[in-house]
Amino acid sequence: MAKPGYTTDAHPRILEGNDLKALAKYMKSDSCRNVFLMLGAGVSTSAGIPDFRSPGTGLYANLARLKLPFPEAVFEIGFFKKNPIPFYTLAKELYPGRFRPTPTHSFITLLHSHSLLHTCFTQNIDTLERRAGVPAQKIVEAHGSFATQRCIECKTPFDAEKIKKAVLSDEIEIPRCEQKRCRGLVKPDIVFFGEGLPDQFHQSIRNLRDADLLIVLGTSLTVHPFASLVDRVPKDCPRVLINLDEVGHFNKPNDMLFLGKCDDVVRELCKELGWEEELGAAWEKTKYSLEAGEEEPEPEPEETVEDEVEKITKDLEQTLNVSDKKDEEGPSAKSKASDLVELGSDEEGKTSPAESPTEGKL
Repeated sequence: MAKPGYTTDAHPRILEGNDLKALAKYMKSDSCRNVFLMLGAGVSTSAGIPDFRSPGTGLYANLARLKLPFPEAVFEIGFFKKNPIPFYTLAKELYPGRFRPTPTHSFITLLHSHSLLHTCFTQNIDTLERRAGVPAQKIVEAHGSFATQRCIECKTPFDAEKIKKAVLSDEIEIPRCEQKRCRGLVKPDIVFFGEGLPDQFHQSIRNLRDADLLIVLGTSLTVHPFASLVDRVPKDCPRVLINLDEVGHFNKPNDMLFLGKCDDVVRELCKELGWEEELGAAWEKTKYSLEAGEEEPEPEPEETVEDEVEKITKDLEQTLNVSDKKDEEGPSAKSKASDLVELGSDEEGKTSPAESPTEGKL
């Protein structure tokens, strides 16, 4: 909800310039009380999490060399029903706990602590907003996330610790529903191709009419309906794009464009806001797990996102080759994963994916 006692007439939404200093001044004014965010994969790449769509370096481009019907099949619900092994191999590499939130994620927590954050819409499935300390009720995970999981057949929720154990086990284990008459496949509540977006996303769109500021970070604004959110704010609401490339249509009088890495621009903005030390302290806290106070492993400094993509692709390639060999050996071959693969007809689950669960090209 919009904060009480606020009217546009009393506090006009006007920027006095087109630089970070003007943006910071507006954010500290009485005109700015409800800040909305839109996040894409570019917010998480500095954490070591690869994006999916960048030509040549994105995950999909690398998966193209594998024996999948098409790279996106790893996130396609019909393919998952027939063979969940590729997804669970990928899930092991992307599972929450391996990656530390970025300074940009910590900036979101500062917006909340300064009573400015209304809603953070995110396309990312990595849950780094939560791990940075952003309250769950402030986050709308438009494409779902690893935060919850359930049976794809009867929709019964599945225990978080059990799926974590299955995903992170040395030998691939495919979790199944524990309802005796079901035993359907279990998957995290990530929106796959062929599935609709969460009800929470659709229900939260109307709140954008209360926005005093919209900040868009690290997204190509090509995947709908998420991309259409930029047009749902009031006409006089300032809109800010922080991205490596110019995307969308930010050409209104109150629009601002800052090209560069999200973390770099956010740090400069925090300097103008007087939040530089707060940002450093908030990010320092993310070294430790929010769940158990355990030390979060630092990523190897020589590793790049491209290295991570290559590692993930090789793991998937190895798993698929092993699976093929098991199939050639016949039904006597012992493999937890292959024993649990649910085979379906070629036509099962085929849909035209109008919505991508993993948009992320900068």
